[in-house]
Amino acid sequence: MLGDLQHYWSGAFLAANGLIGLNLLGALLLGMLIGYERSYNGRAAGMRTYGLVCMASTALTVFVGHAAFWYGGTAGTMSADPTRVVQGVVTGIGFLGAGVIVKDGLSISGLTTAASIWAAAAVGVLLGVGFYAAAILMALLCMLSMSMLQRLEARLPGRSTLEVCLTFSAAGPPRFEELAAQAESRGYRVLRDSLRISFADSLPMWRFCVVALDRSRAASPDSLAQDLAAAEGVASFSIVPVRN
Repeated sequence: MLGDLQHYWSGAFLAANGLIGLNLLGALLLGMLIGYERSYNGRAAGMRTYGLVCMASTALTVFVGHAAFWYGGTAGTMSADPTRVVQGVVTGIGFLGAGVIVKDGLSISGLTTAASIWAAAAVGVLLGVGFYAAAILMALLCMLSMSMLQRLEARLPGRSTLEVCLTFSAAGPPRFEELAAQAESRGYRVLRDSLRISFADSLPMWRFCVVALDRSRAASPDSLAQDLAAAEGVASFSIVPVRN
């Protein structure tokens, strides 16, 4: 038994532990780099989450490359398949990513956070198998894509979708064609197949989506709110941007 303990303090074994430790430290730093953008924007998953995900992914892949030192090198010749370990990492991260995705009505939030957590795990895997330059490059690209592409996307031509909920007075709602014409005059097109009609407190309530044909020219949500507040027959309303 004492002879087996000596293997854990041999030079080669300590060198392997030191190399693994450096990989873990680098993975923690790169994960924190990716998570800083999420933390800066007030997301639930921040630097700690990303650092842990990246470091754990590295730990689960880097030890496979040191199979000769498993159990102090006393277990004999052992073989390990790194691809199976990577498969397990991807599966586990999938469950973690699903936990940060939130659906509220037609809006879905957390997709970018889930994708970036998955990317942080991939950075950890690259570090674990020794592709250090590729891991650093991927971490930088992840951070740049999350911080810069949103600004670029806002500048490019595109369409935005709003979920509108209208509660009408006892006089009843207008004709749908009239509502669609009013929305079009403000730069929006009503999605007819999204219309849902219900009654609450004996008042009709319409819930539907409108798409801005050109978000740079369409009326802003606050301008629409002012129009709805002054409209006759509208008892209450809500306007929610649809995110996905």
